[in-house]
Amino acid sequence: MRTVAAVIPAFNEVGTIRDVAERTLSQVPWVIVVDDGSTDGTGATLDGLPVTVLRNASNCGKAASLARAMAHVLGEGAEAVITLDGDGQHRPEDIPRLLAAYGRHLDAIVIGSRLHNWRSIPMDRYVANRIANFWIAWAAGQPIADSQSGFRVYPAALVRGLNLRCDCAASFVYESEILIEAGRRGVKVVAVPVSAIYEARGRRSHFKPVLDIARIVRMVAWKLLTRGLYLHGLVTSLRNDAGQDCLDDQGGREAR
Repeated sequence: MRTVAAVIPAFNEVGTIRDVAERTLSQVPWVIVVDDGSTDGTGATLDGLPVTVLRNASNCGKAASLARAMAHVLGEGAEAVITLDGDGQHRPEDIPRLLAAYGRHLDAIVIGSRLHNWRSIPMDRYVANRIANFWIAWAAGQPIADSQSGFRVYPAALVRGLNLRCDCAASFVYESEILIEAGRRGVKVVAVPVSAIYEARGRRSHFKPVLDIARIVRMVAWKLLTRGLYLHGLVTSLRNDAGQDCLDDQGGREAR
């Protein structure tokens, strides 16, 4: 396996971040946490752990935190970057399954997809994610099983070629735009089913379904308009194979 770094953006995750970081270290020895201007002592809870902590002086948003950490690890020689959230929503124990899929698709983005497990997802989040999936898959020109999952593996070659907006307004747009730009570059997006977890100790999600989906749709609409609506992308996005690697990875079994 190529040299892999795990990146965990964190804003006010005092209740979960140490547990997530420790469990991630048991899967990937190179872990970077970005403390995004937390005010609850998030960074201090990581004291004593062999992780690299990058601290933003103020809350810059998830996009800026991811972009900063990716630049850092690529500069240190990472050949792939795995990202997961600091709120306990993603199981670090699923990392080997994502990396196994990446091993079969070394030039692809691998996404940990939660939407098969819809009963475990708050309905407003599920509906918002399904809407986002439709638009982003269209603009990317390929099926995407869970466009809003932050549990991903990125190949370094793709990340190096990106120059995307990553200010506060782009916080939850950034990860969606990466998928579209990947599609434009001919990079495949594959999915592995993972559990949908909403951790009781975690804080309320920073994702605002109405506002953030509106921002995502606006970005996608612009991408489509600049390509004459890209009707070919709509057709190819509707293929029923977004979860193909899920079958390869688990022999047809659903995630736990």
